[in-house]
Amino acid sequence: MASAQEKAALCCGGPARDAPRAAIAAPGKAVSMSAAAAGGSAAGGGAVMDDIASAAQPTTAKASSKGIPIMTRAQRFHPLDPLSAAEIAVAVATVRAAGKSPEERDSMRFVEAVLLEPEKNVVALADAYFFPPFQPSLLPRTKGSAVIPSRLPPRRAKLVVYNRHSNETTIWIVELSEVHAATRGGHHRGKVISSELVPDVQPAMDAMEYAECEATVKNYPPFVEAMKKRGVDDMELVMVDAWCAGYYSDADAPSRRLARPLIFCRTESDSPMENGYARPVEGIHVVVDMQNNIVIEFEDRKFVPLPPPDHLRNYTPGETRGGVDRSDVKPLIINQPEGPSFRINGYFVEWQKWNFRIGFTPKEGLVIYSVAYVDGSRGRRPIAHRLSFVEMVVPYGDPSEPHYRKNAFDAGEDGLGKNAHSLKKGCDCLGYIKYFDAHFTNFTGHVETIENCVCLHEEDHGILWKHQDWRTGLAEVRRSRRLTVSFICTVANYEYGFYWHFYQDGKIEAEVKLTGILSLGALMPGESRKYGTTIAPSLYAPVHQHFFVARMDMAVDCKPNEAHNQVVEVNVKVESAGTNNVHNNAFYAEEKILKSELQAMRDCDPSSARHWMLGTQGL
Repeated sequence: MASAQEKAALCCGGPARDAPRAAIAAPGKAVSMSAAAAGGSAAGGGAVMDDIASAAQPTTAKASSKGIPIMTRAQRFHPLDPLSAAEIAVAVATVRAAGKSPEERDSMRFVEAVLLEPEKNVVALADAYFFPPFQPSLLPRTKGSAVIPSRLPPRRAKLVVYNRHSNETTIWIVELSEVHAATRGGHHRGKVISSELVPDVQPAMDAMEYAECEATVKNYPPFVEAMKKRGVDDMELVMVDAWCAGYYSDADAPSRRLARPLIFCRTESDSPMENGYARPVEGIHVVVDMQNNIVIEFEDRKFVPLPPPDHLRNYTPGETRGGVDRSDVKPLIINQPEGPSFRINGYFVEWQKWNFRIGFTPKEGLVIYSVAYVDGSRGRRPIAHRLSFVEMVVPYGDPSEPHYRKNAFDAGEDGLGKNAHSLKKGCDCLGYIKYFDAHFTNFTGHVETIENCVCLHEEDHGILWKHQDWRTGLAEVRRSRRLTVSFICTVANYEYGFYWHFYQDGKIEAEVKLTGILSLGALMPGESRKYGTTIAPSLYAPVHQHFFVARMDMAVDCKPNEAHNQVVEVNVKVESAGTNNVHNNAFYAEEKILKSELQAMRDCDPSSARHWMLGTQGL
């Protein structure tokens, strides 16, 4: 993600302006690379943290009414800032150079290169003395005067690398450092800290593998013949979506990199935006070895006619022939003539009493770090160290083939972040918008950038509070505004919009919007299925569920190495009849501390208004 490209747009498609860009400097001892050769540039937005051994000595300046010494130094990037394009390129080059042979280096496929998040005490130290809002109160209390370090540890990258020749997966840790551009030509350097071979696993699939799997299947002669039986001679009409094999027997073991594709078919070769997902191909069983790009299993098990063409199943204006667009919606203009109420400094966001940092990973997508709330005289109160969605699984409930094998883990198998949208292409956000770019490595190790990947904007949210005095007839109302940080991704047929909302009443809300296209199945004429909904002739949607897994590393009023949060469950109880409840109307809230993960395996219970509170001891 590139904070150097700080863009503000007035509504979608509006003018953008770039913030000043910092020049890249660079570092270390193993692999060096110029910013341009690394896939970045001085305008690409990202230098590495100063190496401990080579950072310039800082100066100190008295700041705040308490005379706290604040370190003013050349340290450009916060420890939680996402890796820049240049850092990713250096990390990839460092790992590739560490290969023991040309064959090993050529076989390396880079699944992800992501920031290795530092220890929490390093983050607290950075927030206390190195970066705004300069809050030494966030540090644990110590005896005597605090020792202020002259520099922070260098940044590190974690890389997941798949060796296509050996079918092995390795996790690499690379330390990144920089030397000054004026003296060393602006080179970045990296040093391998560790490499760990992880047995019996397969890493996430890559977009390059999607394309290779489709080509492998469409060039397989028995598959071509099977499609001809269904009236399809033009392979350009065929869509092959690679799905992970899952694990149903030892044949699916991770000793092989397998895909069990789903097949679909468009009707017209000159209509690339036609909705091919509305014509699923059933009855063909195919398994692809993605390590070697070969079909290892194939069987035409059952002939099911293709669903008939229907232009109303398309969704683009040029393809919905016969459909009528609505004309009764008038324009709604969002305008903030004085600009937004939020302030941005790199990845640091301040809005109302909230402040936090924005991050991004190939697997999770948007990550919210260091959430805090400025609470009057109590100052900046920590709320959460880290917030994100780490996984999403979709089990399908149809026992027939191929639907019983649909059990997608869209984060772990594909990557929510790597499949994120560039919001330049649509009106996903309205108003005065701040965009953030995202950088990641593709399968071959080249750096790719998703421009305008994360959207930050304010939204009107109806009424926050209102009261009318019935005696005077006077009313007071306060409108609610919220700050929204979001991104949207596409995994094959489905879209997911992830939104983190911050409210003026102290509430944080996570929202996921499901959109896109259903994963459909074909029916024989006159057939219906118990485990799905018929949505059109010869077409049905299998029943399925979406489970989203959120990782919330809470830190309500917590400091590193001090008291951790406790989880308190609250249930409404009805008071027993007796002297304390003579009118049989009494009920109350009962609190219970959940002391272990085992105790915390709880269900929602609306009948008791069950909810959970987090805080330090004595909450």
